[in-house]
Amino acid sequence: MPMIYPIILSTLNARYFHSSLGLRYLLANMGEFRSDTHLKEYTINERPIDIVEDLLQHQPEIIGLSVYIWNAEQTTQVVKLIKQVSPDTTIILGGPEVSYELDQQELVTLADYVIPGQADLAFKETCTALLANNPPMLKVIHPAPFKLDEIQFPYDEYSDEDIAKRVIYVEASRGCPFKCEFCLSALDKTAYPFNLNSFLTQMQKLYDRGVRSFKFIDRTFNLKVESSLRILEFFLKKRQEEDLYLHFELIPDHLPDKLKDMIQKFPDHSLQFEIGIQSLNSEVQDLISRKQDHDKTLKNITWIREHTTAHIHADLIIGLPGENIESFAKGFNELVTMDPHEIQVGILKRLRGTPVIRHTDTYDMRFSPYPPYSILSNNLIDFLSMQKLKRFARYWDMIINSGRFKHTKPLLLADSPFENFLLFSEWLYNETSQSHKISLLRQFNLLYKGLTEVFNIDGEAVVTQLSLDHKDSGIKGEPRFHIESTFTERKENKRRPEKRQQRHRSNNAW
Repeated sequence: MPMIYPIILSTLNARYFHSSLGLRYLLANMGEFRSDTHLKEYTINERPIDIVEDLLQHQPEIIGLSVYIWNAEQTTQVVKLIKQVSPDTTIILGGPEVSYELDQQELVTLADYVIPGQADLAFKETCTALLANNPPMLKVIHPAPFKLDEIQFPYDEYSDEDIAKRVIYVEASRGCPFKCEFCLSALDKTAYPFNLNSFLTQMQKLYDRGVRSFKFIDRTFNLKVESSLRILEFFLKKRQEEDLYLHFELIPDHLPDKLKDMIQKFPDHSLQFEIGIQSLNSEVQDLISRKQDHDKTLKNITWIREHTTAHIHADLIIGLPGENIESFAKGFNELVTMDPHEIQVGILKRLRGTPVIRHTDTYDMRFSPYPPYSILSNNLIDFLSMQKLKRFARYWDMIINSGRFKHTKPLLLADSPFENFLLFSEWLYNETSQSHKISLLRQFNLLYKGLTEVFNIDGEAVVTQLSLDHKDSGIKGEPRFHIESTFTERKENKRRPEKRQQRHRSNNAW
């Protein structure tokens, strides 16, 4: 028989290997109700009816659901079904997607209560009132302010299965002092650190349990350099662990020498830096209240790339107000010259509550009414062009960010990365009519065809580079380009053996 739990905390993650740090905070702060509370995580790929069946078999009185931009539609279906078959089950919503513009959301209408903002303590207080038959008078429950040292850390709530199979998220601070208008953190007043000694004690406990990959979700890890140094020093003492891996989000223009010195001490492939560039157009940066020193940003990225083995994940956003395609292309090409390992090309989203909506009328910004609320067009980029750019972003992730075609990449990008890849992406879509679920073997064949037909690059040069990538990939099966080139080579060898030998001698000399 399934265990009975009066309270269930749940969410739908994008992937199984993700984990909800927010729900674990709520669980850790349930006090006397901790043993009555159970955590259940699902994915957005599971059927809502199956999720509802699994939840209700535990006969909960209260279900708390964490709602994000990526699971809002599926969560709405889950809540609708619960209310159909078990209307007396109390539904409490929380999370970024239901923290603003509440009167515009069907999901909020369906639920019993909503806790916008930081619910670390408010969820337990609400459950206490409900279980005492003293329900809150208002549907929207605004949490009272609290200090970070008033809440329990969530890290003991990671199970052994989480540690073995899921991403372990941690945070040394909350909030952000910057006001970038496309981001929810623009609504924060500042950043607040957790007690560093207590935090490092928690990290030691996770380490002792076998955690070797720590993903810091701090918006501004290097804001307070002294704290950053202490955290890095803590992990540096464990550098004998070859599989230790740390992920941090860095402010790109704030990298003092003492932080550089510390970063250089880390062993190969143990650090990943997520660096939010978003735009390299200073006028656009000013428009969205983003403070960023252009020269320092590029200088620091170059330094990290040339003097460390840290993996650099840099972000750019398409669709920001005031940025046309030419401006984006210029910034993109400039960033490519910095040679980050990944350039994440994001599409502007209208996150609920973000100040970017103040530009809607001036820049004729039109967003999808469906999650994830991506921009459809603005006064500088029409709808059809925006669709092409979205496919550009998808193909860039598939071909370039994947790292599978590092030998072929220079042929494709050459000296005009944005222009060349946009041309290739348009050809690729016309050729396949799809931007997802293209097998790796087919990607090799498409690259060969595109490079030889669209860019008129010599077939032998393409085969040489693709063959190196194919060898590195370890995939089974021989790509068609290799079979065709071998067949052609044999035919030419029979016809013109002397000329072929001369060409090989010429290539060797070169």
